[in-house]
Amino acid sequence: MEKDYRIQKILFKKEEIESRIAEIAKWIETTYENSDEIVIIGVLKGAAVFLMELIKHINKIDVNIDFIIAKSYFGGSQSSGSLKIITDIDTDIKGKDVILLDDILDSGITLAKIRDHLLLKKPKSLKLIPLFNKKVERKHDIQIDYYGIEVPNQFLVGYGLDFDDKFRNWPFVAVFDPNAKKGNSNDKS
Repeated sequence: MEKDYRIQKILFKKEEIESRIAEIAKWIETTYENSDEIVIIGVLKGAAVFLMELIKHINKIDVNIDFIIAKSYFGGSQSSGSLKIITDIDTDIKGKDVILLDDILDSGITLAKIRDHLLLKKPKSLKLIPLFNKKVERKHDIQIDYYGIEVPNQFLVGYGLDFDDKFRNWPFVAVFDPNAKKGNSNDKS
């Protein structure tokens, strides 16, 4: 993979991220060891990488998976402040324990609105788990139940995080400057 000049610094390598995901899986297994019906919902496209890695580590309980597609970023690096559900879940979650995964919690808009949408479907419980928790003042009151890694208030790409639908496949998380000029890399990794 050729290095992109807009990478400012690599923050987390694949091994660090996947170790933390394994810890999340253990927490889920312990929390839900007596549950009969568990549904893990990933917010696409960002949480796909997180969800796929997570379920590899969940071996002591059975889970169903589903996906929801919602957008609050319509190009660029700033949330639009509104949310549009593009594709809803297929699973009936009424009376079931539900875990909602997202790639990153920043403003809280996406998770808060999807949470409210899912609560209308009357799950037994609903837990929110972003892989990355950005240190930022939230625009929405949102309580998360667990998270993977706390990250700085910078624009990040890799391991599911994107810029204009690119860079999700990078096996690391990096600070990314979408406005950087070619030849001015500030990489300190």
